[in-house]
Order: sequence, then C-alpha cells, then structure tokens
Amino acid sequence: MTEDWAPVDGDTFVTKDGFILNTFGYEHPPGRVTAFLKYIPSRFRSLFQVKYLARTWRYEEVELFRAEQLYTAHNYQSFLRTLKDNFPDYVYSCPFRGKEIVSVKLSSIERAYVPRDCLASMQRIEGKDGFQQSTVELVDLLSSNSSVPPEDFGVHGSIALGMSSKESDIDLAVYGSQNFRKVERTVNDLVQNGIFDYLATNRLDSLRKCKARYKNKTFMYNAVRSSDEIRVEYGKFRFTPVRRVRFNCTVEDDTEAMFRPSIYRITSYEPIEGDTPIILSGIPRLVVSMIGCYRNVARKSDRVRVAGVLELVEGIESGERLYQIVVGSGIYEDEHIWPL
Repeated sequence: MTEDWAPVDGDTFVTKDGFILNTFGYEHPPGRVTAFLKYIPSRFRSLFQVKYLARTWRYEEVELFRAEQLYTAHNYQSFLRTLKDNFPDYVYSCPFRGKEIVSVKLSSIERAYVPRDCLASMQRIEGKDGFQQSTVELVDLLSSNSSVPPEDFGVHGSIALGMSSKESDIDLAVYGSQNFRKVERTVNDLVQNGIFDYLATNRLDSLRKCKARYKNKTFMYNAVRSSDEIRVEYGKFRFTPVRRVRFNCTVEDDTEAMFRPSIYRITSYEPIEGDTPIILSGIPRLVVSMIGCYRNVARKSDRVRVAGVLELVEGIESGERLYQIVVGSGIYEDEHIWPL
C-alpha cells in the first residue's frame, strides 16, 4: 500500500501494529516517514505514560485512544521512550539533528491515507452518509467561490479513515500557498455574508481564523505544500541547537507561514528584558514552528514575541551557515509565537 507513496505533511498512515500516525513535514530519512503519534490501540494503552482523552475511536475492529495533549515536549519525549523500548522501528537517530525522532520504517506501515485521494474517493461514493455529503457540499462551496479546483482540496482526520462520529469535525487540506490564501479570503467573505461563523476556543484560533461552522458542523482547513513548493531534501543541512532564547521581532515575509513546519522570515530582532542578547553574527533570519497551532498566526509587518531554541543551520555540501529559531523543539515547554 506504500510502494508509490511520497509522504508529505498531513498524510496519515496505519502501522502493522495498529498505531495511527500523521506525517510531519517534507523531509524524511530514506525508507522512513517522520511523523507524530496520534492514535494508540487499546492493547498498548498501558505502555504509554500519558493522560488520555475520555472518548475512544475505532479503526475497523481496533479500539483506539488518544493522548489529551499531542504536542507537548513532555508527551513527545514519553512517546519516544516507549516506542524505543517496545517498537524500535518507529524511532530513528538522526545524524543531522543529533537526536532521536519518531520516524517509522516504511516496512512497518500497513496503509497510507493521502487527503487528496481520500476526498476524491468520497466524491465518487453513491449513497453518501450525512457527514460525507456535508463534506462534499462544503468543498464544492469553497471551490466554486474561490476558483480553487476541487482536486486541490483534501480531507484529513477521522472522516478520511472511515472512523468519524457525530462528534467529528470536517478537517480539510488545501494544496498550495496561493490556493490557501484564496480559500482564506473566501471563508472570510462567506462569514461576512452569514454563510459561515468563525469559531475560536482560544487566542490562536482567533488569530488564524482557520475554524468555522457550516450547517451545524465545525470545519477547519490547513495548507499542504503543492509538489512544486517542496524544495527541501533530507540530509542537505545539519542543525545544531545553541540555547533557548526569548525576543521580539517583525515578520518580514509570511509566504510560508501557513505550512507545517511554518516558516516566518524575520527582522528587527530585540531580546526581551532579562534574556541574554544574541551576538550580531548569530541573529536569526527565520522562525520555524514545528507546532501546528502556530501556523498562520502572524502576517507580514506584524510584531511578534518568540520563545524557542536558537539553532545553527549548516549546508552539508554548500557550507552555507545561518541561524534560525525553532519553536517546538520537543525538548522544552513554553515555546511559542505570540503577535503583540
């Protein structure tokens, strides 16, 4: 099921052990997929020292649990330890980052779900259920109003895996940065016209405006790079952490801010009082968030406050050197991007 699969951020896969993981980013070691663990089969629940949500899911005949918090450094390190001890094919010691990461061998994967393909399959179903019908109608509405072709949309989440319930949301993928911006404008127009209502359970939702309600159903949408926007390649750079930092800066370029990892080009670095200033040659040019909730939280010219890890990036062949800030190092808590 994975022979012709080229994994990209947001794809989902099921392992032969029954775990369900989401593909992370666009750089993957040979024969592996870098990912984060989302659903845990009930028979392995006791192995993981994390707090679980009360509700459960079911994939085919397998009962699944999900951690209460997926993206904390504590939980990531806990997942790493448990997987290393019990499922070593899911952990990889990355020589270019100098640390272990969750990266699953392709040989351990049973099936992959690509959002674009999942939506296309749903569109072909005769006798759709109510959730499937609402999803297809929503995509048609967004597509016709934004001029983004239906084939540049996809579906993530429980509906893509055939395990949705009445509590499930419609989780959409939009392929391509320009398409994403078109959909973003369209959603805003439809909100203004009373077709949608924005939903926000926290400040980040209010900033991103990626969640709304349509016909009593919550939906969200996120960006996935189109094939011509994937310019990274595993093993071209070495990443060396320097130290934790806190500072204010100005977003200079937001053209890659909607993806995961999200990339903000920055200027006007200013250390927060009490934080040791970075020497001139080490001032970062980029803020890169590994945490999905910081996608698209700031736009060009916005002033933001950042807490993360200063990292030296070195080209293996080119010798290029630059500094960036990583938010979501998987080591420390309280790493963030907050617009001021």
